[in-house]
Amino acid sequence: MANEATRNEASGSGENGGLERRWLTGLVGYHLRMAHLALYRDFAAHMAEFDLTQKQLAALELIATNPGASQVDIANALSMDRATMMGMVKRLMARGFIERRSSAIDRRRHEMRLSPLGQDVLGRVHGIIDQHEKDFCSVLSEEERLDLIRMLRRLYERPAT
Repeated sequence: MANEATRNEASGSGENGGLERRWLTGLVGYHLRMAHLALYRDFAAHMAEFDLTQKQLAALELIATNPGASQVDIANALSMDRATMMGMVKRLMARGFIERRSSAIDRRRHEMRLSPLGQDVLGRVHGIIDQHEKDFCSVLSEEERLDLIRMLRRLYERPAT
């Protein structure tokens, strides 16, 4: 049994209908994608009551901790293009989570703040997400979890080639 599991893991033919995945299992990108899908499914299950995506939650958190930040600032922090950010802002505004107003200094700049409803929702969501992260990462020690975060940051913060 253990030998079969080891053989399947090495060849990449364990789950997913016994498909051969040997080459894929050597790719960091493949494992990042698979981990992201598992994380996203778990996140979506925990957030079903709130109907929030990962990016929407990240945007709400950035707006909460940076009141008055512009749409452009938030889009840049989340690596989003302008059109995608505009759509997300419209959806969050329609749900009453954020307020957008023109800057008193520069009328072209749109500053965002959480509404009272957005503050309430974000406060309720924090505990749920903390538990989601704890449960999802329960297969890792705290040291491994912190090492994983450090390694992932090194990958996405590396200079572009």
